[in-house]
Amino acid sequence: MYYIVDSGKSFSQAVSDLEVAVKNNKFGVLHIHDIAATLRGKGFEFAEECKVFEVCNPGHASKVLAIDLKLNMALPCRISVFTEKGKTKIGMIEPVKMLSMLSQDATLMAIAKEVEAAIIKMMDESK
Repeated sequence: MYYIVDSGKSFSQAVSDLEVAVKNNKFGVLHIHDIAATLRGKGFEFAEECKVFEVCNPGHASKVLAIDLKLNMALPCRISVFTEKGKTKIGMIEPVKMLSMLSQDATLMAIAKEVEAAIIKMMDESK
């Protein structure tokens, strides 16, 4: 269900490289949530770093929504860069497995496979 890769880079370098990889693979970064800063800003202790990228390819998104508009709740895709015990990691919830819980449509599964392969490529380019 989760696809997580270890990175040999610093957290900030992996974040920077992921942003470039997303754009180079024809996806857009819609927003980056700084989960760690948000929690700390609300007064909670949080020892690790965590930024969640919301990414989207409009072509894929429009095809998904044309098939089943309710799947808007599963969009956009998210890629997380985080630290765990001082090590940088990049991860996602696998689109194919997530979408298969919501639909059995063969066309949607084909789109999810394309998206998943593209995100894995982005993650590999960033690690």
